[in-house]
Amino acid sequence: MRGDNTYKRCKCRTDEGKELGAKCPKLRRADGAWNPRHGVWYFRLEVPAADGQARKVMKRGGYDSRDDAAEARDAVVNLLSIPEKGPNGAADRAAVLTLVEETLRQRKPLPDYDEVRRRVRTGQRLDKVPTVAEWLTSWLAGRRTIKSATYRSYESHVRLYLVPHLGAVPLDRLRVAHVADMFAAIAAENERLAEVRADGTDEERAAVKGRRAVGAASQQRIRATLRKALNDAAREVEITVNPAALVEIASGKRPKAIVWTPERVEVWRANRARRVEAVAELGDARRCGDRYAAENLRREVDHLDATERPSRVMVWTAVQTGRFLDYATRDRLYALYHLVAFRGLRRGEACGIRWSDTDLDAGTIEVAEQLVQLGWEVEAGTPKSDSGARTVHLDAESVKELRVWRKTQLAERMRWGPAWTDSGRIFTREDGAELHPASVTDGFAVLLALAGLPPIRLHDLRHGAATLALSAGVDIKVVQELLGHSSSQITRDTYTSVVPELAREAAEKTAALVPRGKATGTDGLPLVSHTQK
Repeated sequence: MRGDNTYKRCKCRTDEGKELGAKCPKLRRADGAWNPRHGVWYFRLEVPAADGQARKVMKRGGYDSRDDAAEARDAVVNLLSIPEKGPNGAADRAAVLTLVEETLRQRKPLPDYDEVRRRVRTGQRLDKVPTVAEWLTSWLAGRRTIKSATYRSYESHVRLYLVPHLGAVPLDRLRVAHVADMFAAIAAENERLAEVRADGTDEERAAVKGRRAVGAASQQRIRATLRKALNDAAREVEITVNPAALVEIASGKRPKAIVWTPERVEVWRANRARRVEAVAELGDARRCGDRYAAENLRREVDHLDATERPSRVMVWTAVQTGRFLDYATRDRLYALYHLVAFRGLRRGEACGIRWSDTDLDAGTIEVAEQLVQLGWEVEAGTPKSDSGARTVHLDAESVKELRVWRKTQLAERMRWGPAWTDSGRIFTREDGAELHPASVTDGFAVLLALAGLPPIRLHDLRHGAATLALSAGVDIKVVQELLGHSSSQITRDTYTSVVPELAREAAEKTAALVPRGKATGTDGLPLVSHTQK
């Protein structure tokens, strides 16, 4: 690169309006030295244009000293020397030159030499790299072909966590530390919520009402969303490392189901009895204006509610399931609860199965659609996974209940006449319209309370179906296929609960494998202890 120099000029003009530039007499003092109070320094640099074209001259100014101008010139020279010489480096030379010219035009600091060199060597783009927020916004906009539930999950993760914590970071500058800091902030907020609920004022508690802590499983899903977005960025924006894949957070294992044993039921009943007393005492304290007692009782009620269940996932014993089903026979949707309890259907699957996918003579139902709740809106979709699209084989009792339900539904259709909605679903509202999944959950909660049984979720009936099947000696692989799991390991780890009867039976069978004689010595006398005292 020839003709490299630095010079000084100003914007002074002659009486005729012509700019003096480098000829202004004020640029130097009387002794010929440069006047530091007048004019600014420039550098001039001949740089190569595209191959086969003439060189062009780069002029940039605004520097306070000659050294500053020379330093900027040298930095440009170094940057332009990064690309490979010859035809193979033509594209990179053009890209680096464009980057330098744009940076100088905007009067921004020149890009870092090592960073530009790294990008050129790794084939990354040199123009403006989007921030994490900009990339996630464009990435999310392109995910319209995925399932609505998946999109909704992505969108909430991006809006609530990823953009607020990581959005301002340039995408190619995102590091593991940034992602780790985000999860540390989430953990800190979880602790704050717990403290407010335990010791906060009424105003503070009201401010966090409805907010839930972000558990380990949710944090894993947030990380999965970021990892997916960054994997796609590696193809389009060409980042070289995916920090989301390297950050370490809690495993987020699904909680194993716990059985409502008689001992746990006794503790639960005591919990509920004390809650009734505490609520009554709380009312008395408030009426008397005893704020201190009222606050303590309120905390006790909250604690009783938080500890009502030993685990978030609870399942009934066979006896308890039978009691529920006996009570639920009076409910219009008894057949739905029956299928969930014995065949392990998910809520959305039970609401979405169709008569056209059912063969009662063969005793089968094809799970081909489910109803998914998105907020309050409901839409039909394919099963949760490929393994969720399955054939469910029905027992004779389930076939019988479905035939009875079919007659009930046909009678309802006759009563509604032309107003009947032919949704094709097995389980519907009285007018034939599709069930809202939330209404099924609400109906189950009412039945559970009226039956006086320890609390479980509707989804826990599905957990119980696995336990019942295992109790009956059904192979784990068959249970996996019944539930629509992708592997039997998921069934073992998450959805099955070994009831105490099974555990005791396993212990007895194990002990019985070893034949034992009478415990005597070789001389026929009873054995004695040889432990030293």
